[in-house]
Amino acid sequence: MRAAAKRFGTSTILDDVTLTVAEGSMTAILGASGSGKTTLLRIIAGFERLDAGELSIGGQVVDDATHSVSVQHRRIGYVPQDGALFPNLTALGNIGFGLPRRDRSRAQELLELVGLAGLGSRRPHELSGGQQQRVALARALAVRPGVILLDEPFSSLDASMRASVRQDVARILSEIGTTTILVTHDQDEALSMADQVALLQNGRILAAAPPRDLYSAPATAAVANSLGQVNVLIASLHGRVARCVLGEIALAEPAVADRGLVLVRAENIDVRESRAPGLVAAKVLQFDYFGHDSVAHLEVEGAGRPVEIVARIVGDRTLTAGQQVWLGTNGPGRTLPVA
Repeated sequence: MRAAAKRFGTSTILDDVTLTVAEGSMTAILGASGSGKTTLLRIIAGFERLDAGELSIGGQVVDDATHSVSVQHRRIGYVPQDGALFPNLTALGNIGFGLPRRDRSRAQELLELVGLAGLGSRRPHELSGGQQQRVALARALAVRPGVILLDEPFSSLDASMRASVRQDVARILSEIGTTTILVTHDQDEALSMADQVALLQNGRILAAAPPRDLYSAPATAAVANSLGQVNVLIASLHGRVARCVLGEIALAEPAVADRGLVLVRAENIDVRESRAPGLVAAKVLQFDYFGHDSVAHLEVEGAGRPVEIVARIVGDRTLTAGQQVWLGTNGPGRTLPVA
């Protein structure tokens, strides 16, 4: 996709979107509601037309804002958010719907591929949410698509089922080697499943890179803030050391300037309840317990004004609002360009 744009009336939904998806890989489009994710997916599927730019699939231009290849000739498999199964058909009937009679045996093969052997005679209401999504995936794969599009396919599942189903789906798609584009607002989903994550914000791609690169070495503060809780602090830079309100922070790479921003992820803030050399005093503003971890919002004194710091704490610890604690860091910081 190159310089793609889409408008509805006077509203610009997509603006100069350029994105390359490698054959056989999975790309996750990550963004908040209203960022343009679903519109982007619908353009790839052929349900919407580009107003400008160009879209190619497998080397063939399928939409250049003047001519468009029809939906049925794009070899696209589409899995909508709710699965959209036919309630009057069995699982096997849903998978084989629309296939030529000579290919009906493929439905049984795909039923086994998605782990539902023996459940082919059940109708959608007799299947769990996760099983319904697997049937929807098998139906999309039945037409031997060149590209599979997943439109937030796990959002209606409960948390425990969501994790297991997305692992199974990722494994199936990896084994088949089908090029896949996943649209999601779930950061964990995008980072754990995709080979490439593209951050979409207000209709524009902020960045696109492998998940680890995007999370660990974001190019800008906007990208950093789009992926998890972070602290972006003004700092003076001295080689591999940054000096800021948290004291001295070791940098992952040597600084190229003498002043800038330093990024410290919430999980790299070390919160202690007793004073120790090199730590900075802080006051607890808020403490939220989530079971697997907790998030503390803290305040430290900056240059003439307080600065809020967010920390992610693993383990069964409890802090109270107003409590004094001391902060350090347990991982390297990264420098960011000043906007």
